[in-house]
Amino acid sequence: MEDNKKFDVIIIGGSYAGLSAAMTLGRSLRKVLIIDSGKPCNRQTPHSHNFITQDGQTPKQIADAAKAQVLKYSTVTFFEGLAVQGTKTDDGFTIKTENGELFGAGKLLFATGISDQMPDIAGFAECWGISVLHCPYCHGYEVKHTSMGVIANGDLAFEFSRLISNWTRDLVLLTNGPSALTQEQTEKIKQHNIEIIEKEIVEIEHYEGYMTNVVFKDGSKQKLTAVFAKIGFKQHSVLPEEFGCNINEHGFISIDDFQRTTIPGIYAAGDNTTMFRAVSVVTAAGTKAGAMINKELVDETF
Repeated sequence: MEDNKKFDVIIIGGSYAGLSAAMTLGRSLRKVLIIDSGKPCNRQTPHSHNFITQDGQTPKQIADAAKAQVLKYSTVTFFEGLAVQGTKTDDGFTIKTENGELFGAGKLLFATGISDQMPDIAGFAECWGISVLHCPYCHGYEVKHTSMGVIANGDLAFEFSRLISNWTRDLVLLTNGPSALTQEQTEKIKQHNIEIIEKEIVEIEHYEGYMTNVVFKDGSKQKLTAVFAKIGFKQHSVLPEEFGCNINEHGFISIDDFQRTTIPGIYAAGDNTTMFRAVSVVTAAGTKAGAMINKELVDETF
């Protein structure tokens, strides 16, 4: 393999965690390649919040500024493409991209994020990240004191309703079918004037992602400004699992306190490792991963 395709570290995923790690490694004089396919999970979200100095910026503005700063470090290279295959070698790893390019490195960092799995509700995907929301700390303030809903059932519905009630007193719980709440949970929710609606949801009416009504199977509607929901996901990249990295019972890549996966030489950081989907959290994880990778490289040579 040509020298210009050999790196100390390959980072797969060039969003906040990957760019943060790349900056740390670039400042450590490491030769780094970032491979990114340009499909972050928050690309539909209008604004990012709860990250000091960046509050209210669009996700793209934050990522573009970060990329420009990272690429000022001469040892960091950015490759636009999709990593589709990986191989363990005697001295590290080889990564193949969709267009057939091959790159090698001693260490890998997966900052590949997750892929949200949308439920079969018309309009849900179009509203995701805009008025169908996952995190009140990221988006709750912008819809505070308005008519809101929680789409969930069972224990999650109880805990999520408790949490969201902090931002509004006009809240309904949409169980999207028969309630799985316990009697005690039901009574507690009703004590806080939260209506429980057990009708099946068929559509979210909206204008350009901003919802107006939740439509039920019986044709009735509930007027709401926003709903909070937890939905399923899968790993955005299959490569970590193909390398043998453990995926835990929650669907995340298993890591230790130093962002190391269960496979030596492979690290992971960002939404693919944690339920805490916030820009500040994954940025910090990327910084830690970069530092730990550099430490491992130092340990191997000194």
